[in-house]
Amino acid sequence: MKSQVISGTAIVTILLIASLQSFSQADAPIVQLKNTLSVWSPKGYSQAAIIDLGNSKMVIISGQVPFDSNGNLVGKGDLGKQAEQVFLNIKSIIVDAGGTMDNLVKIGIYMVDISQLQAFRDVRNNFINIKYPPASTLVQVSKLFRDDVLLEVDAMAIIPKK
Repeated sequence: MKSQVISGTAIVTILLIASLQSFSQADAPIVQLKNTLSVWSPKGYSQAAIIDLGNSKMVIISGQVPFDSNGNLVGKGDLGKQAEQVFLNIKSIIVDAGGTMDNLVKIGIYMVDISQLQAFRDVRNNFINIKYPPASTLVQVSKLFRDDVLLEVDAMAIIPKK
């Protein structure tokens, strides 16, 4: 009789399939697409995807731009004010999902002028856990979707269920 070895990847795949089947059997949605009332609602996409992970939920946040809840630009020409609005939007989405900014695990930053990085960091540090900061990616871009938007930040949070 031959014995077969199952790779670690195969075991993880089997466990993932089994967990997803248990979620679907319970008729609980695995992914909820959502817009938060205090953040501007875009056309054509959701501000957040909330994924049920069992003991916690993952919140994937679309790129946030410096718009208030009415869709008005905040801080024209001022990266610091724009960054503050962006992080207020991220915070609102995380809080609406039941978390805090301490649950933030990843941010992706897209800036048109990297020379203003310190102004961005000064604002960011008022919102994140600076002792244990989230993973981060920074990319300088030549242009965003509007000339007056100086940055865009996407994010991800993992929120434990209570």
